[in-house]
Amino acid sequence: MHNLKEFLDEKVEQYNRPGFISLDPISIPHSFSKKEDIEISGFFAAILAWGQRKTIINKCLELFQMMDNSPHDFILNHQEDDLKPFLNFKHRTFNDVDTLYFIHFLSWFYAKHDSLEEAFLLGQTGEIDAMQTILTKFQEYFFSIPDSPARTRKHIATPSRKSACKRINMYLRWMVRDDDKGVDFGLWKNISPSQLICPCDLHVDRVGRKLGLISRKQTDWLTALELTQKLREFDPADPVKYDFALFGLGVEEKF
Repeated sequence: MHNLKEFLDEKVEQYNRPGFISLDPISIPHSFSKKEDIEISGFFAAILAWGQRKTIINKCLELFQMMDNSPHDFILNHQEDDLKPFLNFKHRTFNDVDTLYFIHFLSWFYAKHDSLEEAFLLGQTGEIDAMQTILTKFQEYFFSIPDSPARTRKHIATPSRKSACKRINMYLRWMVRDDDKGVDFGLWKNISPSQLICPCDLHVDRVGRKLGLISRKQTDWLTALELTQKLREFDPADPVKYDFALFGLGVEEKF
């Protein structure tokens, strides 16, 4: 395990650097400087992050062009006619109904709040294992608006359905982790990096299994917890930094 920690630490240093950004969906929020724009664009980029990374980035660019590349201003000030272009937006199973509800929720939310972080604090207890409650409460809150479309619920994962919640966990990594490497943003201060759960996507899952960090046969919420607990043995304060190592090994090195 000591040798494995050294190996993964080297890989974190290799991949947790600005050169990682341009080919990853995190490049989308990095194209903005205003905090609210980073939050909103990052949220959409994370939710749309399945499939080829190039396609994800292109679909996000398309989406934010419809918002005149000012997502926060659009969310707060758009008129009904401004929503018509979104009727043609689609990425895999994320369609116009989903897009319009996301805009509706964000408009409702930002009219009352300054930061999307507040929506994730409803389940915050401060405990190391609070993330299950944080994500469950967020999903419930996101769909608390009357007449929220049932079909859209599948796009916000929740531990209550045993999902690994990889996209939301990735988004939280972007917003919460704070180091001097220039990749993650560290905008949110009320969730600790120690509470984060490793985004368990296909590549991370495969590499984690090859390295003996995952023993469960299926990939679900308990798998994400198992992986993160192993990573906490390497760095209790910042276990999810190893997402860079596992993802880089899987995607760049075909480990």
